[in-house]
Amino acid sequence: MAIETVKQKILQVVERLPDTATLEDAIERLCFLAKVEEGLRQSDAGETVPHAEAVRQIRR
Repeated sequence: MAIETVKQKILQVVERLPDTATLEDAIERLCFLAKVEEGLRQSDAGETVPHAEAVRQIRR
């Protein structure tokens, strides 16, 4: 399986946007995908917080 470049990922996102999409729509989508990728990277690296700890932090 070939590794996608960042440029290829960006182009795929842009191609999937509706014709009526704004620049803000594109930026929002790219930011969302970047955060998802970072979350997956953190999870793979074991950089997670147990559920109980997450609940405790939210309640603060």
